[in-house]
Amino acid sequence: MMHLKWENNPTTKRIECVHANAKKFVVDNKLTPGKLYDVKNETEEFYFIFDDSNRIGGFRKDYFKVV
Repeated sequence: MMHLKWENNPTTKRIECVHANAKKFVVDNKLTPGKLYDVKNETEEFYFIFDDSNRIGGFRKDYFKVV
């Protein structure tokens, strides 16, 4: 269960939220456009970050740009 240790992982990169307009899911209460986030893990489609609720969450890469 690697995902239980992601909170302690070193930050791999910093990303900036570009938008929070999702078609299917509600992410506007978890992401703030213009805010910088630390990436704790990454897959081909998702970044895993500490979101605005201060918990690890997985979000599609199209919400962000690499700083």
